Amino acid sequence: MTKLKLSHISTGFIAVFIGYASAAAIIFQAANSAGGNEAQIASWFWALGIGMGASTILLSWFYKKPIVTAWSTPGAALLITSLDGLTMNQAIAAFLFSSLLITLVGLAGIVEKVLKQIPTAIAAAMLAGILLQFGLGLFEALVEEGQIVLVMLAMFIVARTWLGNLLVPSIFFVALGLCVATGKLDVSEVTLGLTTPTFIAPDFDFFSLVSVGIPLFIVTMASQNLPGFAVLKANGYQVESSKIITTTGLAGLLLAPFGGFAFNLAAITGAICMGPNADENPKTRYMAGISMGVFYLLAGIMGMSFVSIFSAVPAAVVIAIAGLAVMPTLMNCLSVSMTDSHCREPALFTFLFTASGINLLGIGSAFWGVCLGLTCYWLYNYKASMARASDTSSTQ
Repeated sequence: MTKLKLSHISTGFIAVFIGYASAAAIIFQAANSAGGNEAQIASWFWALGIGMGASTILLSWFYKKPIVTAWSTPGAALLITSLDGLTMNQAIAAFLFSSLLITLVGLAGIVEKVLKQIPTAIAAAMLAGILLQFGLGLFEALVEEGQIVLVMLAMFIVARTWLGNLLVPSIFFVALGLCVATGKLDVSEVTLGLTTPTFIAPDFDFFSLVSVGIPLFIVTMASQNLPGFAVLKANGYQVESSKIITTTGLAGLLLAPFGGFAFNLAAITGAICMGPNADENPKTRYMAGISMGVFYLLAGIMGMSFVSIFSAVPAAVVIAIAGLAVMPTLMNCLSVSMTDSHCREPALFTFLFTASGINLLGIGSAFWGVCLGLTCYWLYNYKASMARASDTSSTQ
């Protein structure tokens, strides 16, 4: 039996804090676009918290690896505009359809075949490109909350040797104390209470299924699940991707009627649970995933109350915490992506395209970065094989 450590609990909490504090507002806007009332919007957060918590605990425990799920933030951003003019019931039907497509893809084993074609260096480069934005955000936060962020950065540099795995949680609580001392912790909107789930009957309309369900499926698979599996691969975790995809799809089918619009593998928060801050031993980091799942469940039970608590912290502090939390993983990914000389240039293209943040056809830059990197990788391999064949024939 693996012993639960304080670093597992603190890492799980920090990951959930970053996820909710940075993206909860997008979920709220998406639910509001569908005309959701206060009870229905709270139910969305209940469904998402319960779904992410249950699936994260189940998968991390079963595989003994930090397999973290999340809501689809790009999917939520898509819903803000695409749900305009639709009823909540039609939106729920689209969520069910998207989750059904995800489940079918998982059962068909398509994802497994695709992931085997991605070299570890390219997967690491894509993750580095995603995490770079958070690393840069740390220094951009200096403009808004200079004194607090400067103290956080100084602690990260100076106190690493003393605090070890508890470095980031310690920085978080120091930053929280500074926010209180300077009057920058806004608790005026904080409310406490439990959330009651609200069942919303689906209204299957062909137009909404096609216009919302299919784009939501594509964005979730390309912009969320692909980076999520890249995180696992870059950190040396081999998993049964098809079974994981099926699990997230089934979670969506069960919880879509309550507002669980999409579940997928996590990239950023997943990377936090897979880093050395969670545990020095990669084989026991799954306990950080389980801890995160427990906090997800708590977030679901409390619904909007949990969101209001995290939203009280200044956005710049949230960004700074995220940047510091992903720093070890970012360093590792940059190292791994440049190690293989045969894959160095394709990995560089992947990293740069992903880091650009360009969105094409509604799909994020991580997907297109991998596409460019793989194209270069296959092209270079083809040229190399042709050159070897030419050398062989000339010597005969």
